[in-house]
Amino acid sequence: MNVPHLPSLLGVFAHPDDESLLAGGVLAQHHASGARTAVVTATWAPDSRRTPELTNALHALGAGAARLLGYSDARNPEAAPGQPRLVDAPLDEAVGRLVAHIRAFRPDIVVGHDSVGQLTGHPDHVRTHQITLLAVEAAGLAHLYPEAGPPWQPTALYAATHPESGVGLLGPLLEGVGKSILAVPDSYVTTSVDVTPWADMKWAAILAHRGEVARERSLPGILARLPESDRNRIIQTEHFTHLTAGPAKGDPVQLTH
Repeated sequence: MNVPHLPSLLGVFAHPDDESLLAGGVLAQHHASGARTAVVTATWAPDSRRTPELTNALHALGAGAARLLGYSDARNPEAAPGQPRLVDAPLDEAVGRLVAHIRAFRPDIVVGHDSVGQLTGHPDHVRTHQITLLAVEAAGLAHLYPEAGPPWQPTALYAATHPESGVGLLGPLLEGVGKSILAVPDSYVTTSVDVTPWADMKWAAILAHRGEVARERSLPGILARLPESDRNRIIQTEHFTHLTAGPAKGDPVQLTH
């Protein structure tokens, strides 16, 4: 498919597989247009069992090498033995690590988690959202984290999300394995991308996370057990909320919404 050139894109997600599930389609879309794409993963160590799977998933999406902050998963100490959990790590430290990646890659757009933690409210998702908000602003300010490299200000920040009207088949599937459903009001969604042309690449990336595919309660495992038609309905649209990145124009004499 001939895709018009799109902006460079950096995904920032909590765990290996979040990038494929939440933004695999747009990562593949931007790569297909000739744009630079990459992903920063907040948890799991470079020598952990999930990093080779992440590497394979990023290869399927055209998103380069794995970039990891190296923290441990809130619910799995195996993720990074000897390292603090992401939710326990000093906020300033975590923000500084992400600022370094943003300044090194110099993306036009950053995409991350939403504030409710992506359907299930995983604490690592929520913490990664908070870190990303702070890091995107700090990356453009030279006096913050000067050791992290020359400043760079992304032009846009998006949160991957799920609108209430778009939960669809996911609702009963997740409830069926005892998970909660945290969607946002439809009005919070500013952008819905039809990623059908890149759904095969997205699905290949999801399947690359073989350990999660083998688990009954994980979303990759749930999707793998679905009929292809149902699975495609779930993965062919990705929803986002556009958040302000850097200085934005506003009324010079009063606060506005």
